[in-house]
Amino acid sequence: MPAPIEDYALLSDCRTGALVSRDGSIDWLCLPRFDSPSLFGALLGEQEHGCWSLRPADDAATSQRHYVSDTFILVTRWETSEGVAEVHELLPLHPSRTDVVRRIVGISGRVEFVTELRLHFDYARRLPWVRQVGTASEPALLAIAGPEAVIVRGVRLVARDHRHRGAVAVSAGELRDLVLSWFPSHEHPRRPLDVDESLASTRSWWQEWAAGTRHEGPHRDEVVRSLLVLRALTNRDTGGIVAAATTSLPEQFGGSRNWDYRFVWLRDAALTLEALIAHGFLDEAHHWRRWLLRAVAGEPSEVQIMYGIAGERDLPEREMPSLPGYEGSAPVRIGNGAVDQYQGDVIGEVMVALEAARMAGLEEGDFSWPLQRALIDEVVGSLDRPDNGIWEIRGEPRWFTHSRVMMWAAVDRGVRAVREHGLTGDAERWERTRDDLRREIDERGVHADGYFVQHYGSDEVDASLLVLPQVGYCAPDDPRMLRTVTQIERTLISDGFVLRYRTETGIDGLAGGEHPFLACSFWLVEQYAATGRTADARELMARLTALANDLGLLSEEYDVAGRRQVGNTPQALSHLSLIRAADALGGHRGRAADRC
Repeated sequence: MPAPIEDYALLSDCRTGALVSRDGSIDWLCLPRFDSPSLFGALLGEQEHGCWSLRPADDAATSQRHYVSDTFILVTRWETSEGVAEVHELLPLHPSRTDVVRRIVGISGRVEFVTELRLHFDYARRLPWVRQVGTASEPALLAIAGPEAVIVRGVRLVARDHRHRGAVAVSAGELRDLVLSWFPSHEHPRRPLDVDESLASTRSWWQEWAAGTRHEGPHRDEVVRSLLVLRALTNRDTGGIVAAATTSLPEQFGGSRNWDYRFVWLRDAALTLEALIAHGFLDEAHHWRRWLLRAVAGEPSEVQIMYGIAGERDLPEREMPSLPGYEGSAPVRIGNGAVDQYQGDVIGEVMVALEAARMAGLEEGDFSWPLQRALIDEVVGSLDRPDNGIWEIRGEPRWFTHSRVMMWAAVDRGVRAVREHGLTGDAERWERTRDDLRREIDERGVHADGYFVQHYGSDEVDASLLVLPQVGYCAPDDPRMLRTVTQIERTLISDGFVLRYRTETGIDGLAGGEHPFLACSFWLVEQYAATGRTADARELMARLTALANDLGLLSEEYDVAGRRQVGNTPQALSHLSLIRAADALGGHRGRAADRC
């Protein structure tokens, strides 16, 4: 049985991530990238689907944990009746190898640890061939499964029923290092890792990066941790930014709304880019823009809403019956069928983010602006297409108001690039298109009662409408926006937090429901702050930040009744929305400040 979602810590080397439970079990790890097949898959099943536990032999041991300041080095302090010891865990940032380090540090007395390793490669579909390759003084276990292999050093592991167990004891001042190293099976095993050097260099890298944060306003600790999460989800080789570290953590426990988020959504990545730019990280903007140029290179009409971490296009969705799902939430899905959807808002998000980069001082290259011109022309050529919307509905495409506004934003940023930044483009034609879109939205996207609607012809509202002031379509205090907020408060607030939309309308074509979506509630904080509802904004922000786990991590949704995090974790959209909400509470309107 996996732990509650909020009980997991993230380790990251900016290529992949491991999820470690409070009990000291690594229950999720895909090597060498976030989107690789899992080595440890117990998160989506049971221990038999792969995990690596390390904890005191004393079942009564208690623990506390924290990250080393501004890093993803996890320290778990264990207290037993015989002593105190710590486990320091990390994925070292190394240019050419992937390792998991678990250092045991004796603090006082004597503590015996037990470890159990269950290696199940390829989403628990493949048991490896395993053999001892070390010596009595330097034990090592080698496991090979097809193209992949790992070597585990630091403790002698004895096989029993497809699991390997070992024990190690430390006294005050003693260290024991357990290290798992991944490598392609056709190569030689990696040399033993210099753990001291890896700890020092990894700590310095994270702390030096975090030291570049610019933030003036409340919730600084939460903002810095959220920025670190966004960096942890950004591949340091390619620049691709994944939406979350996991797949198939459910939106409803026991339900089928289980999706693979280990890919680069243009929307989520663009929003992440804006958050990073707003806090001083322009190098990341440059890196992601290069990723974008490579990923979408080719015919503009073939632009996808999402790509693989290196820009891969083929991301077919399939079910993985080898993993039974988190608490039985099936099916587990690998890949994402939304890759084939048309979502009209995506290019608008990209254009808004690239304008933010341009305004922050990132110069346009030989290909970056021509690409943006091509994207704008693709928007103009798609005006007569309904879409699947920001929430990737699997029902009938609609004329979603949010999508139409983001198409307006895409063309608007093109006009401004020419008029305000001196770039080349058919600004007159784009202006006509932009103004026609506004007239259409104002006519068809507004209810007779004066509020914006989820889609043309609907009486419903949608939390995505809270984004309209953020991109400058209207002022936060526009009467239509205020009425929209009233409707959202009346129909989409559940237990004090915001739902994306009412699932019972059947618009998404899926069975079951879901819990409040954290990003949407942070959007409401931003809206409250922008319209002078400061007390409401602060109160909602306080309740939202309290939902993070003890390490400051947020998943996608929250089950208020069960007091549990829900959905894939840690979720980039939740964290970047937290950052925006904190900025709004500090009086910063960001990208829409001069656009209304």
